[in-house]
Amino acid sequence: MKLKLHRAEDRGTKQAPAEMFTGTVYQDAVLVGEAPSRMRATNVTFTPGARTAWHQHPVGQTLWVVYGVGRVQIEGEPVVELCPGDTAIIPPNVRHWHGAAPDRIFTHLAMSETDDNGGGTEWFEKVSDADYSG
Repeated sequence: MKLKLHRAEDRGTKQAPAEMFTGTVYQDAVLVGEAPSRMRATNVTFTPGARTAWHQHPVGQTLWVVYGVGRVQIEGEPVVELCPGDTAIIPPNVRHWHGAAPDRIFTHLAMSETDDNGGGTEWFEKVSDADYSG
């Protein structure tokens, strides 16, 4: 077996699609798994107040906070603040959102896997200001 190396300069930063995010969000791919791996990892940077839409993952999602202050909410539960070094583990098929605090930049490493059939994130409506404010 040989080491596989993906150089940072071979991957550009992408702006996240407006249909799935509120505000300006940037994505830097870290890993898109190749079979047998089903792992996907992305560094996501949210500008102040930016956030995902409601969504869920078939095998769950893990967020590791790199920088700034953010928020995460599982539907029906309170909004939780996230700080550098925190790890949020979201169970499979649970509606949730995450993003930056109103006045802070926020970066997390988002990790998730596809299901046995290759299915990934299921997206829903955008998060209302009331839900975002908690």
